[in-house]
Amino acid sequence: MQEKTTRTEVKELGEFGLIKHLTSGIETQNASTKKGIGDDGAVLDYGDKQVVVSTDLLIEGVHFDMVFNPLKHLGYKAVIVNLSDIYAMNAHPKQVTVSLGLSSKFSVEAIEELYEGMVLAGKIYGVDIVGGDTTSCNAGLVISITAIGEVERDKAVYRNGAKEKDLLVVSGDLGAAYMGLQLLNREKEVWKANPNMQPDLDGYDYVLERQLKPEARKDVIRVLDELDVLPTSMIDISDGLASEIKHLCDQSSLGIELYEDKIPIDPTTYQLARDFDLDPTLCALSGGEDYELLFSISMADYEKIKSNQDLTVIGHFTAHSAGMNMITKSGSSVELKAQGWDGMKGND
Repeated sequence: MQEKTTRTEVKELGEFGLIKHLTSGIETQNASTKKGIGDDGAVLDYGDKQVVVSTDLLIEGVHFDMVFNPLKHLGYKAVIVNLSDIYAMNAHPKQVTVSLGLSSKFSVEAIEELYEGMVLAGKIYGVDIVGGDTTSCNAGLVISITAIGEVERDKAVYRNGAKEKDLLVVSGDLGAAYMGLQLLNREKEVWKANPNMQPDLDGYDYVLERQLKPEARKDVIRVLDELDVLPTSMIDISDGLASEIKHLCDQSSLGIELYEDKIPIDPTTYQLARDFDLDPTLCALSGGEDYELLFSISMADYEKIKSNQDLTVIGHFTAHSAGMNMITKSGSSVELKAQGWDGMKGND
């Protein structure tokens, strides 16, 4: 793609002109999209399927930092984090709406770049952009995405369905996105002290991609269906493993025994955490933004998943009275505390 040298002010197009400019080339991909962009609302026909809707709000300075978030990556990520919520319901996303709050610092070309990432995510995941809204705001950038999906009747999976003795399973590995963020924040501080310094990011592609351009686990939903495994409860890991376990325990009125030595952590993530004098386990428990799927299955389904290298059994559910506990690598039992991201507290 050629580098753009011109700058078009958003006010030159206006709200509706901008919408038309950004969406004129978008084509629908799903038969269920009867009416997309261009009316007061999208029309979706699901027949005997159930509709699943989820929405997320991303705010500059709270959820992302423009110093190290390329706009195309940011647009891609904004869609992905919403699709992840749909997959966490054992559903398949089909449509999204995109709403933007824009300050005057953003040109049309900048918003085009943001939208390029959104459109790319839609193409890769087979999801239609069917509408949204734009408005001005006093500072920064606000992104609101609503995702709409479908699931066969009686196959939606909720957070409250786990049973005592069910196994706790996680996809992929954890902590990488958090360590990617730590690395980017470190290099930002170096840059602020000396803008002539080049960032030291060589060899860290994996953790950087997990932070800047995560993927939703569409493949896990497909694999579980092929294995004839219907999770009893499920959630995606956006706020940290410990926080998501707490949600499952609270809503299923159960306790948990989590095994520290079973938590999957990539070697690059592990070593980088050590380089930062951080506990790799704590990074996995509290880091967040991994967008892996955390779910429970009955013990009878263990044989079906045990040979899958991308799925790891990390614990089992217990009676609510037993509480939330982690069995450490040394064999001792400690209380598991949820200290992940809280969007209203703004914690790290």
